[in-house]
Amino acid sequence: MDTQRYIKVTELWVRTVVVGLNLCPFAREPLLQGRIRYQVCMDSEPEEIYRALLLELDALLDAPEQAVETSLLIVPYGLRAFETYLGLLDSAEQAVTDVGLEGILQLASFHPDYCFAGVDRNDPANYTNRSPYPMFHLLREASLERVLANYPEPERIPLGNIEKLRKLGLAELQRRLRLCR
Repeated sequence: MDTQRYIKVTELWVRTVVVGLNLCPFAREPLLQGRIRYQVCMDSEPEEIYRALLLELDALLDAPEQAVETSLLIVPYGLRAFETYLGLLDSAEQAVTDVGLEGILQLASFHPDYCFAGVDRNDPANYTNRSPYPMFHLLREASLERVLANYPEPERIPLGNIEKLRKLGLAELQRRLRLCR
């Protein structure tokens, strides 16, 4: 499968699940304006994926915000085990801090087997962070702060999403994710 196929699947997921279910009320505008950067890392070794993630952090910082507000690094190989993914995520978050980017960039995490600590694997709440492929979402803090400042009660978003997804049910969420592929 070529990288464009992974990007198309991810774009469909963003459009139909993330924006379609309004899981992230701030994603619609960058999606419609074409300001989401989609990159695919075809490597399977954690060290190479880590390097690709660092390069993507640099690419996001180098791009003007008017052109690229946020970035998704899609990793179809190498991080299929959720625990392996979490280990790399921890390293990447530490790197953001170590290089002085804390407060400038942040990472959000998505994985096909995402499971919140202390939550049953089959709880629909996990689908707030389940995606077709393992991926890292790189966000500009300043952009996030601007949209949060104009959004009433942003702290209610996660609980509202959990409520919404539990109401939709596991079978429906599995179906929607399958349709993206």
